[in-house]
Amino acid sequence: MAATQVLRSEWTKIRSVSSTVWTLGLALVVTVALGLLISILSKNDYDSLSREDKITFDPTYISFAGMSLGQLAMIVFGVLVVANEYSTGMIRTSLAAVPQRATFLFSKIAVATLLAFLVGLATSFLTFFVGQAVLGEYKAQIGDPGVLRAVVGGALYMALIAMFSMGVAAMLRSPMLSLGILMPFFFLISSILGNVEATKKIGRFLPDQAGSKIMQVKSPFDDDTPYGPWGGLAIMVAWTVAALVGGYVLLKKRDA
Repeated sequence: MAATQVLRSEWTKIRSVSSTVWTLGLALVVTVALGLLISILSKNDYDSLSREDKITFDPTYISFAGMSLGQLAMIVFGVLVVANEYSTGMIRTSLAAVPQRATFLFSKIAVATLLAFLVGLATSFLTFFVGQAVLGEYKAQIGDPGVLRAVVGGALYMALIAMFSMGVAAMLRSPMLSLGILMPFFFLISSILGNVEATKKIGRFLPDQAGSKIMQVKSPFDDDTPYGPWGGLAIMVAWTVAALVGGYVLLKKRDA
């Protein structure tokens, strides 16, 4: 089967499964809603901030506070795109139709990633403009230094979260097992490692913590992170590539 036909087939699979479509919509809604709430609270709390905190006040990053929940939906999306075929048994039919496993897997990932990026782009811009509208006099402008990079970076972050989840799902082949590992990894392990003094230096190299740096315009005074926004994104890309390579290697070696 030609590559264009495989891509078209994967697009049909994704849009015909309502759960995958709903997760993308949910990613947008929860990111914007939580970002709006945090922006309102931050505006109300601004006067009580210390002088140092006011100097490093980052209205752009504040509007992206909802990304912590938005990435949850992107994780589910990435897992469902890959692992649903295993849970339904459709993987055998798919591999019979497309025996070239690299073509099969990376066509699926390419279509899903493009979709995740487009939704992420709409989410990032909407989140930014809604958050800044609420912040009022404390807001940032899209033309301010570093702001456009941060907003586009939010879309890249969401797409990479989805891709990383696809790689993990390709390795594990089970929706429940994949989610059972990814959810604690991002929402428990990463949070603990990043907030405990003894493990902070390890936690900052995890994909979500490194990748989220791209959405920051200002850094706190005590921030000693050894990389900048693009360096953090590069670390996240490295994690994602490792997950995708692992998924492909295991797909190639194992029976359907």
